[in-house]
Amino acid sequence: MSSTEYGHEERALMLEVVRATIREGLAHGRPLRVDPAEFPEHLQHERACFVTLNRHGQLRGCIGHLEPIQPLIADVAENAFAAAFRDPRFPPLQAHETRGLALHISVLGEPEPIAFADEEDLLRQLRPGIDGLILEAPGGHRGTFLPSVWEQLPDRRAFLTHLKLKAGLPADYRDPRLRAWRYTTESFAAPFRSSSSSTASAASRSVSTRKDRWISR
Repeated sequence: MSSTEYGHEERALMLEVVRATIREGLAHGRPLRVDPAEFPEHLQHERACFVTLNRHGQLRGCIGHLEPIQPLIADVAENAFAAAFRDPRFPPLQAHETRGLALHISVLGEPEPIAFADEEDLLRQLRPGIDGLILEAPGGHRGTFLPSVWEQLPDRRAFLTHLKLKAGLPADYRDPRLRAWRYTTESFAAPFRSSSSSTASAASRSVSTRKDRWISR
């Protein structure tokens, strides 16, 4: 996926929706439903995304989908609420934590399978800083790391080992039934701040959440 698929105004709108749904969650304990028809056509296309929250440089929540299930702008709103209030690794976000909060959106390209003979072959094929990686193993083991995780784990072997652990697998797991996919993202970020009235008027007040979310990082 091109790193410039979304223009400045489209990125700004997505970030505003993240702010708006976080404020809605803080004020009323519920997500914000957006009407995709009130946003640019490009944001109405079905795409998958992750929303990541960092506070003072530390992870504070990250939730998303790996496959497109709804219009992108609706996926942004849903995942923003989940990252702030439903990431099981953290307590729900509190109002005072919006100080120092940074918002990150990653729009995913379509995952592509990686054919590999063994772990060394898989490691050779990984592109640090570029590839997001999905692992899947028998027994319902599945996990993903966004490309941004390379910033913390720049070594290929460490990246793969930590992803195995995240998927609930032993670090030395070498089963030939292991499957892998790679994907790229278009990512952008901004600090949390007051949203514009134009975005508030473009979103309604309730949303039904889904259960098929992923936790990244």
